[in-house]
Amino acid sequence: MFESGKLAPELIEAYQATHYRVDDPAGSFVLRIGVYSPDLASCHARYDVEHSVYITAWNPFSRQCSSAENAEAENKLNQTVEAMGLVWIPGFGTNPDGEWPGEASLLVLGLDGDGGQRLAHQFSQNAVVGIGLDAIPKLLVCVE
Repeated sequence: MFESGKLAPELIEAYQATHYRVDDPAGSFVLRIGVYSPDLASCHARYDVEHSVYITAWNPFSRQCSSAENAEAENKLNQTVEAMGLVWIPGFGTNPDGEWPGEASLLVLGLDGDGGQRLAHQFSQNAVVGIGLDAIPKLLVCVE
């Protein structure tokens, strides 16, 4: 389900358990790692894309930051994605156990996994969720 990296197994488990909500104008839906999403497949078709990446700029390297720091990072991510000429849909990732605060996120349409991993490196993120033609979200670990 994920590409190898040097993350603690507990972190990988937490990322895999997260509910990745997408606030699509056509109706919100939740992505789960390894689970086909017909809503995402429809979203891809509506925007005529084959790939997307779900990413946050909050809490770099899974270290909790202040609200102000997270807001600044989120704004920079939004600007970066817009400068790339890509469309994004807001979202919010939550751990169902409530062990970690939720994080504002983006579903970046038209961005493939490699591009998502590069963007994750730029924003000091451990992982992103990559989705291809199969509409099955996959955890892509980004640490070396």
